Amino acid sequence: MIGMRIAAGLLAAATLTAATACSTSNQSAHAEASAPASTRPAETLRPLLQQALPDVKGKTFTSAVVDLPPNARAMPHRHGQAFVYAYVLDGTVRSKLDDKPVATYHQGENWVEQPGTHHVLTENPSPTNPAKLLVVFVSDTGDKLKVDDPR
Repeated sequence: MIGMRIAAGLLAAATLTAATACSTSNQSAHAEASAPASTRPAETLRPLLQQALPDVKGKTFTSAVVDLPPNARAMPHRHGQAFVYAYVLDGTVRSKLDDKPVATYHQGENWVEQPGTHHVLTENPSPTNPAKLLVVFVSDTGDKLKVDDPR
């Protein structure tokens, strides 16, 4: 029953967040000042809601919008022990999880990441169009939501 409540809550939050996110303006990502000019742009993460789950002690629900400008690529990373749901609001996103093949997701498509998954690739392959994701985390309260691999 708790799983059903979490799933229903995720769906409701995704629907509300998608409507809200589509009405906001795009934010431009910024490249690191020390990076060479040829470096691809990075993603930006804009938190929307963070709330402790009332019936699941020690767990927190967080939703965020990830903006990926044209040609953007995120650093390889992990989301700790969080369960992650990603939904493509706009554009196209290529993703590679652990040793699975690269997958391409278009507007309206989604995927999940199990706790401990290594997110090897996240990129917007378009040289001209931005992409936008709604990302929902169910994490241990207080955990970092994204930890980039060491450089």
